[in-house]
Amino acid sequence: MATQPAEPPVEARADSAQWTERPERGSASVLIGGIFVALAIGRPLARLCLHVVAAYYFVFAPVARRWSRDYLRRVLGREPSARDRYRHLYDFSTTILDRLYLLKGRHRLYSITCEGEELMLAIHARGTGAFLLGAHLGSFALVSAVARQRASNIGVAMAMYAEQAGRLGRFFLASGATDAPEIISLGHLDAMLRLRDCLEAGKFVGVLADRTIGDAAAHSVPFLGSPALFPSGPMRVAAALRRPVIFMTGLYRGGNRYHVVFRQIADFSEPTPQGREAAVQEAIARYAQILEEYARSNPYNWFNFYDFWHGAEPPGTPARAAPP
Repeated sequence: MATQPAEPPVEARADSAQWTERPERGSASVLIGGIFVALAIGRPLARLCLHVVAAYYFVFAPVARRWSRDYLRRVLGREPSARDRYRHLYDFSTTILDRLYLLKGRHRLYSITCEGEELMLAIHARGTGAFLLGAHLGSFALVSAVARQRASNIGVAMAMYAEQAGRLGRFFLASGATDAPEIISLGHLDAMLRLRDCLEAGKFVGVLADRTIGDAAAHSVPFLGSPALFPSGPMRVAAALRRPVIFMTGLYRGGNRYHVVFRQIADFSEPTPQGREAAVQEAIARYAQILEEYARSNPYNWFNFYDFWHGAEPPGTPARAAPP
């Protein structure tokens, strides 16, 4: 009797979104007060104050400390020291502080180098728009600022889930940001239309694609030695809208130094011989590979302080079916 061909594996689903379930620390008044002080005293003194912030989280945030240690163990290939773990928190605090100054247009505070700038300018010249896929690696605010500095008419929008959009929106409002990107809140009926309109206007749409949420579709790929779930939604949207996908990051290199990177992941403008589904999976794997490359070369720049590898299955394992 002839055997039935095996069905292709169904995409995995993220079991949880721990990062969305964790309440924000602090209050609006604390946020506004901190912003006021940072702007008043300037970056050098504000960075000294960050030691208090980093020390607080080092002592009183055991969950974040635990997963920071797990990540550093993977990326460093050894048991991280207390100095490693403290630096991870301090560099994270620094990028948040620098986001404030960048949004206020204080670009001259920084020494910035750029890699792959010609790729961005070529796409901008075509006027077709593209997706910028980033991660919680370094600073997206820097990437957005550099893109607009290189060509003043470059438009950048950020697409993110409601929880992320709410937090960032509150930060923009409290800081009185003069250089903030447009925000597109995902999960709303008009989100796809807004994405399409931005791209057709020649804008770049930025998405941080290293966190899953709820039961959203995700793809399991190797990352830092173990399988991890990466959301497939951003890549599927790029494929559906037939746009190029560029990896982006603004790596913090200490002091006032940043290095901005743009690298092409995929170009869905033309049909691919292997078909859309295979092209999407290949692009997700390439995204994870590039992300791992920069996490290893800049280990204190990746800021996912939760159990990132939770729920991932080894590549090739039949994934759970999507709920009806």
